[in-house]
Amino acid sequence: MIRLALAAALSLLVAAKPQDNPWLVFEGGDGPGKGKHIVLLSGDEEYRSEETMPQLGKILSKHHGFKCTVLFAIDKTTGEINPNTTDNIPGMEALDKADLVIMALRFRNLPDDQMKHFVDYVESGRPIVGMRTSTHAFNFDKNPNSAYHKYTWTNKDKDYEKGFGRQVLGETWVNHHGKHGSQATRGVPAEGMKDHPILRGCDDIFGPTDVYTTNALHGDSKPILMGAVLEGMKPTDKPIEGPKNNPMMPIAWTKTYTGSAGKASKIFTTTMGASQDLLADGTRRMIVNAAYWCLGMEDKIPAKNNVDVVGEWAPTKFGFGAYKKGVKPQDLK
Repeated sequence: MIRLALAAALSLLVAAKPQDNPWLVFEGGDGPGKGKHIVLLSGDEEYRSEETMPQLGKILSKHHGFKCTVLFAIDKTTGEINPNTTDNIPGMEALDKADLVIMALRFRNLPDDQMKHFVDYVESGRPIVGMRTSTHAFNFDKNPNSAYHKYTWTNKDKDYEKGFGRQVLGETWVNHHGKHGSQATRGVPAEGMKDHPILRGCDDIFGPTDVYTTNALHGDSKPILMGAVLEGMKPTDKPIEGPKNNPMMPIAWTKTYTGSAGKASKIFTTTMGASQDLLADGTRRMIVNAAYWCLGMEDKIPAKNNVDVVGEWAPTKFGFGAYKKGVKPQDLK
């Protein structure tokens, strides 16, 4: 019996090795973010957040000192990253001690024991950076007994209408405004916002993904960046003429959300954020600056924050079913 107990204990120790965990941790070090912990949540079927979030984690860790934990949608059978697995993101307990969440989720249907960590974080008043499809991060329609069904993007309850996206981030999914796959996006500072700390040094905010439609943004949302719909898919393409750009849709805004703890959290939302959007220095810089702003560190944002890509990074073009098969989190270390 003693030998069996020792063997079981040793097996648990082996299983707990960091290299076996279905997530990534970049420990950080010296820099303005030293001592702060950012959790990056990936899980969308189309825009390759499983490639974006590890690179963002590396940038924030290496250049800025933040400890970064990156979580993924994981196939329960293979242990591989599979963004089509909507009901499993291991490691959500990392949120319990996080200082900031950066999220790029779409239509997730997480079990209550995972979702609880996220909801506790949101309600605590800690800050959030929401990217692209996070406006429609959750869909519990196939799980009506979920304790967190109200987070669903189409929720009809008047006290939490249109779910997490609308209530916390400022908007839910509405529609494509530009033509998906053929009209790219150029960021244009909203009136009076060119000197906003989040836009500091962001001279080339561009992305091949299209502008999303937004209705009147919720709560105290303040647009800081508008989206020019371009004629084509290149940064040099001109904005199209006509009503699509008159007026332009907001593609980045700030907001607050007051949860059950009674503390107002700082929120930054952008409908940009697909993997190839972050090939533009200005788009990456906006996300990094937003992390500083959300953490109350805007006075530490320099004229041009370092957002150099760490290692080799050639993100996959957005598209359903286009994710790289057979990849485990530790393969991305």
